[in-house]
Amino acid sequence: MTEPDGPRPVRRIDTSSALPYYAQLYAILKARITGGEWPAGHRLPSEPELGELYDVSRITVRQALALLARDGHITRGRGRGTFVRDTRLTAAARTVSSFSSELHDLGMKPGSRILEIRRTVASAALAEEMGLESDAPVVSIRRLRLADDRPIGIQTATLPAARFPGLEGLLGDDVSLYAILRDYFGVVGTGATEIFKASTVGRAAAALLECPPSTPAFDVSRTSFDNEGVYEHTASLLRGDRYQIRIALSSARTEGN
Repeated sequence: MTEPDGPRPVRRIDTSSALPYYAQLYAILKARITGGEWPAGHRLPSEPELGELYDVSRITVRQALALLARDGHITRGRGRGTFVRDTRLTAAARTVSSFSSELHDLGMKPGSRILEIRRTVASAALAEEMGLESDAPVVSIRRLRLADDRPIGIQTATLPAARFPGLEGLLGDDVSLYAILRDYFGVVGTGATEIFKASTVGRAAAALLECPPSTPAFDVSRTSFDNEGVYEHTASLLRGDRYQIRIALSSARTEGN
């Protein structure tokens, strides 16, 4: 059997397997999406076409598509069809907010996993960046950031230890650092600076981010401050295939060329 849009061999449902047909179909369709055969924006065959293609009932097709929609692989619209979802996160206007809040605003489920928490001293460059004394004690928090339960980046946040006593004991997986800073220490950010650089994912980071080494990435440096000064410096490595920035430009009068 071949597909309606081309002579491509079709992986069949294993009727001898104990795995339900809808689960098998889900795995088959997901593999076609994540493997790049069906790219973002690709329109999937209709429910009847998929049923005929894989020799399953329409109910089975609907169950499989429901799972794909639940996991963020497809979007479905009445009268429009079913399309592969663009899973790259598109950050809009930049504000002084947490990464968790940014994901919420983008309709994604944020998550994080603590990789390391340690107390150390600021390097000369970092101390200058944060307005600290040389060798000032700092708390370093390295986390794997997740979007819809999938890795999207690795972030290391550095904060002055003297300003946030006991911070280490308040942290945990899936806990918003900014919520802790607000609720326990009364921090309300008033501004931040960010620098984005083009980069690639190294071998060690690739294992954590579940992507091939040399995957394009953003190397992001962010310094956040409030009325008392700089309270956080964050270094992030974000997967370029899952994260993108949208910047709105306005027209401006120019002179000459």
